[in-house]
Amino acid sequence: MTEPILGDGAIRRPGLHGSSIENTYAGVLSFMRRRYTRDLTGADVVISGVPLDLATTFRPGARLGPAAVRAASVQLSELKPFPWGFDPFDDLAVIDYGDCWFDAHNPLTITPSIVEHARTILASGAKMLTFGGDHYITYPLLKAHAEKFGAPLSLIHFDAHCDTWADDSPDSLNHGTMFYKAIQDGLIDPKTSVQVGIRTWNDDFMGMNVLDAPWVHANGAEATLQRILQIVGNRPTYLTFDIDCLDPAFAPGTGTPVPGGLSSAQALHIVRGMQPVNLVGMDVVEVSPPFDQSELTAIAAAHIAADLLCVLRNQKLAEKK
Repeated sequence: MTEPILGDGAIRRPGLHGSSIENTYAGVLSFMRRRYTRDLTGADVVISGVPLDLATTFRPGARLGPAAVRAASVQLSELKPFPWGFDPFDDLAVIDYGDCWFDAHNPLTITPSIVEHARTILASGAKMLTFGGDHYITYPLLKAHAEKFGAPLSLIHFDAHCDTWADDSPDSLNHGTMFYKAIQDGLIDPKTSVQVGIRTWNDDFMGMNVLDAPWVHANGAEATLQRILQIVGNRPTYLTFDIDCLDPAFAPGTGTPVPGGLSSAQALHIVRGMQPVNLVGMDVVEVSPPFDQSELTAIAAAHIAADLLCVLRNQKLAEKK
């Protein structure tokens, strides 16, 4: 019988499957103690961070988000995830690739650097689960995913903000305009895309289906999930979760908090129901640790990401049947 890995599974685990025995308060902080490697061989899912916050319009700090989400994930690698009751890594090969490198002092190179980072990972056949960073990172990620899976993609977008404000500058970095650009570029199809939790105004939502926060509160998490599934169908879909979709009571550590948002319970219920969706890529963005309280925001982000991995595990097993 193979002896269990005792501590530092992120660098000591010989393979991509299984879990290690760790002290939650110690060790190398990969996401959920997954192996740190740039070897993509055999990986089903690749975790990586994009530590960018140069595109923020209010409070910065999201560049520290990937590290905070990794640190918050330690408790999630101790027990089988709730309510799933299984170890997703028995069946799903997941690595932590580390962070995307870009030159923050040469802004015009940032977008191409993120696109190339994603292309390299997607070329292996693995799916991406990416941690921001501010929400602008989704735009170059969508470019790479649309190249791989075909444009336009459907989008499931959790957020307080629609991020479709007009911006016709090809070189701008703005976390409030990237879905305007994505629609203009034909990367996403607004008719088969949905925005959840919105509670800021835009005169033109560009044809996106909007389930705003009051709609979610009035109709409930299960009805919201069913409406999302109806909108996207079985089309290739990218899921992006801006943590400010959650009410600031549940996620204070973010750049542009807006009252009246979803609770953690509502969001987790919806995310846990994503198995019918043809997910081609995912990200969780806008965790800003300098404004966090007791790591609430990073913990919420880590749980959302862990549930997405459990969804992908179930999808993999379903495909084998």
